[in-house]
Amino acid sequence: MESIRSKTQAFIARFFQNVEIKDNDDIFALGFVNSLFAMQLVLFVETEFGIAVENDDLDINNFKSVDAIVQLVENKTSAHWVA
Repeated sequence: MESIRSKTQAFIARFFQNVEIKDNDDIFALGFVNSLFAMQLVLFVETEFGIAVENDDLDINNFKSVDAIVQLVENKTSAHWVA
């Protein structure tokens, strides 16, 4: 089974072809993200990992890098199992 990290890397790579993005690169600061992509990224996280991104989660820091997205998904899925 693909990991959260590899699925997220593959999703981002589809949009930023011919650009090497490291897992800790801030894709917003690099200027690669527009509002449409930001919405697609949130939708990807929700559908791919079966979690609900709440209003409180809609913080740029949760989506600015592969590392940040992995952390968000891990936090949401571990909270889901605890509840």
